[in-house]
Formats: sequence, structure tokens, C-alpha cells
Amino acid sequence: MGDARMPKTRHGGAREDYLERFGCLPQDFSANVNPLGMSPAARQAAIAAVDQAVFYPDPNSRRLVGAIAAHDGVPESCVVVGNGAADLICRLAAAMAPRRALVLAPTFSEYEDALCQAGCEVVRHELLLQEDLVPTDRLLDDVVPGIDVVFVCEPNNPTGLCMGRPLLVRLLERCRQVGARLVVDECFNGFLPDPKGSSVRSLAVSNPHLVILAAFTKLYGMAGLRLGYLMCSDAELTHRVAAVGQSWPVSCVAQAAGVAALADADFVERTRCVVGLERERLMSALECLGLEVWCGQANYLLLRSRVENLYELLAERGVLVRDCSNYHGLGPGFVRVAVRRHQENDLLIETIGDVLSDAADKGGEL
Repeated sequence: MGDARMPKTRHGGAREDYLERFGCLPQDFSANVNPLGMSPAARQAAIAAVDQAVFYPDPNSRRLVGAIAAHDGVPESCVVVGNGAADLICRLAAAMAPRRALVLAPTFSEYEDALCQAGCEVVRHELLLQEDLVPTDRLLDDVVPGIDVVFVCEPNNPTGLCMGRPLLVRLLERCRQVGARLVVDECFNGFLPDPKGSSVRSLAVSNPHLVILAAFTKLYGMAGLRLGYLMCSDAELTHRVAAVGQSWPVSCVAQAAGVAALADADFVERTRCVVGLERERLMSALECLGLEVWCGQANYLLLRSRVENLYELLAERGVLVRDCSNYHGLGPGFVRVAVRRHQENDLLIETIGDVLSDAADKGGEL
């Protein structure tokens, strides 16, 4: 079975790493995907599209681009699709070739990674614990001349917290004033109580300084199919983003699944209902165990425990969570857990309770 310690991975969903260490698959709370699984409509469309996989996919993803444009109310010329949001983040950084960028800390590490690969200097805006890790007007002060692009995640990952549309609008105006672009990652927007009211994607049609990132990964449960898109009204930028990618960035299976997913409104509503109820229940139960819990609005929660090796202790009991000690601005004891179905969440609560009880018995502080 090899080394029985679970490595601290760069991202969640490290099922193969777990299998390699423990010889079995875990109950996975580390990846923030839809607890209901894949959209049934997307699954059926993907299966049907396999017969077409002998042919090259449409390099321009015409049907998918049309479906996204209709769904989000934007011109097709504003949409670029890719092999997941991570692919588009890398392509966007390469296409913009910025000299200096601003990112939050903590936030999704792919922004900084892609920017550094593009030869960009990265400046971090630190979110403060005394401000509950929520962006405030302090962020505007860091958008100064010389900043070429600002990346934000709404809701943020790993906190699940939103800065709110009013601050996003002020941030966009500040970016315009200094000549910077604002990239807003809305990959978790669909889990919010009011997705449309929280989004700024409607502004992308008229404001070339704004780029929106979105994906089918989380809400539609399509992580393994790799499908994402960006929206921007700057035709020159969208052309460059498309040009720096491979010739066939999205498979025919992913294209078909994406078109079908966008029409599966009932699945989305059912998901939002389940996640909303279970998130509140899970948050309350974890707080009762003595953990510090951030009131995330998406399908995951950020926790802090005084048992600093909580990640490893849970892994030994068959439960995989996302260790967050490698996020800038966090540290030991921080973990992120996905909101899953009722019975699965009960297992998480029980297992964390057992770990904390054992630590207390051994004289550890809780």
C-alpha cells in the first residue's frame, strides 16, 4: 500500500493520489462539484455524442457558442470556449501578456500560476481575518497605475464568500480609470442564492475592460469532460485568446454535453435547493463541534481547527478534504469541505467529531 500519509496536493479531487496511498477510494469532500452528480441531460448527450468521436470536433464549437450566448444574453462574438476554465486562464494570461497583475490572497492558485508563466509580476491583495476574509474597499486602493489586470473570484475560492456586486462595479470602474482589465471568475456563481443578481456578466457586453470566466465543471458536474468559457466584448482580445489555444480545444462529447446542460434548468434549481439546505445544516453542525466556519454562499465551506493535522487524520479515516495550508494568507488547520448529500454530510460530521474527540483525549487543544 506504500506510504500511508496523504500528500498535500495543489487542488482538490486527488482521488488517484489517495488510491495510491491507501489502496481504496475516499469519501471525497475535497472537490467542489455538484453533489447530485452530472446533469442527466448532459450525461445523455455525452453518451450519444461518443459515436461522433471518430470525427474531429468543430474547432469553433458553433452550436455550443450559440447556446452559451443565448443562455447568457450576449453576442456570440463575445464567447470563447476552452478545455475548462483553467485552460482559458492560461490562454488569457498569454493573450494579454500583462506586465503587472493584482490577485487576492487567498484565492484560486491558477491565476497566479498562469500569470507567472506569462512572465508577469504578481501583486497580492491580502484578505484579512479581522475582516472575515471578505474583500472591502481596501482592494480599490491597490488598483493603481501600472496594474494591467486584476483577477477576482466571485464567490471566492476557498472562502465561498462574495464581495458583492456593488463593490465589483466600483472595482470595474477603478480598473477602467487606470487602464486595467478586470477578470471575474464566476465558476461558482450558479450555486449562489441569487446568481443573476450577484453576477456582473451583463456588463461584459458593453465594457471591454471586463472579462468573465465560467465553467460547466462545478454546477453541471462535468469536471472530467473539461469545459469552460469566457466572455468579453473586446474582439481583439477574444481573437487572441482563441488563437493561442490548440486547434480543437473542446471535444465533440464535451460540446454536446454543454449544449444539453444549459437547457437543464430543473437540474440547476434542484441542485441549488439541495446545496442551500445542506450548506446551512453542515455549517451549524461543524460550528457545534467547535470549528471556526466561514459562512460561504457556494457549495463549499472553509473551516479552521486547532488540530493542525486535521487533513491527515481525516484521510486516515477514509475522508478526503482540501488542505488549505498552501493558500497564501491561510496556514495550518485550514481546510475546505464540499457540501454533499445529506447522508454524506452526516458521515463528514461524524468523522470530524471522532477526530476532534480523539485529539482532545490525547491532550490536544480544540
